[in-house]
Amino acid sequence: MSEKVILAGGSGFLGTALAESLAAKGVEVIILSRNPSPRQGPARQVAWDGRSLGPWAEHFNGASAVVNLTGRSVNCRHTPENVREINDSRVDSVRVVAEAIRRCAQPPAVFVQASGQSIYGERGEQWCEESEPPGEGFLADTSRKWEGAFEQSPSPSTRRVLLRIGFVLSAGGGALPKLASLAKWGLGGQAGSGRQYISWIHLADMVRVFLLAIEHAEAKGVFNACAPNPVTNADFMRELRRALHRPWSPPVPEWAVRLGALLMGTDPRLALSGCRCSPRRLLEHGFTFGFTNVRAALGDIYRRPSDSRSAPISLRIAE
Repeated sequence: MSEKVILAGGSGFLGTALAESLAAKGVEVIILSRNPSPRQGPARQVAWDGRSLGPWAEHFNGASAVVNLTGRSVNCRHTPENVREINDSRVDSVRVVAEAIRRCAQPPAVFVQASGQSIYGERGEQWCEESEPPGEGFLADTSRKWEGAFEQSPSPSTRRVLLRIGFVLSAGGGALPKLASLAKWGLGGQAGSGRQYISWIHLADMVRVFLLAIEHAEAKGVFNACAPNPVTNADFMRELRRALHRPWSPPVPEWAVRLGALLMGTDPRLALSGCRCSPRRLLEHGFTFGFTNVRAALGDIYRRPSDSRSAPISLRIAE
């Protein structure tokens, strides 16, 4: 790997974990942030607004990779104003990153773009591979616009990878700490029917997926970034209670999920919908998951010695 990787919108828990892994390899990491921190860490933070060119674009020239993680969180009430900001934050950042790449005398070798598995919509028991067409609903529509901007913003001299990221399991960020808090308060039952699928991935494996996308020239196109064994909401919540040493919790009926989402300022569809995704293309590229079982993954995160095991760091890529 060469010396510099740019993480656009990389100040969250995903970007921080990736920055630490890259820095450990001796790579210079630059995070583009709307609110850059002056604190020292594994990466240097540079200001950008996520929609217009500026001095930040100078860092792209000669970089080995650009990873775009930018996007306002969907964990909010989906009012018309919030929906507009959610969509614009994704579309605008993709377009300006691609424009910055096109202006480089020495463009980055690879452009890795984040997306979401919500693009498949609610599919019930159906397995969703990368070739599956987009589904219906707001979350699917948001991901469709996100990916549409990527497709319509070419960077001809740069390899391109799009990662449809599942539910990343980490105690340090994302949705898992919120679910863990509910479970600790005795509210860790299944949401609604509990039959909606959660396509999850351990943070350690997610970082290794990013490294595959960055380092290996044969990685191109769309990849589902999730473990090969998705579970239903009911099974996930049971394993989470087990990892936290919490007793059985009663199911939370759909009306209560909707009421709770209203009180918490979020959207109930985040808990009541899901899709059953397969990481077919990652497996075809020889990627070896450190965690394929949700019990082992949660056990590792919450340090249950009887259930946890460490995730291997090395990548095994098919010849």
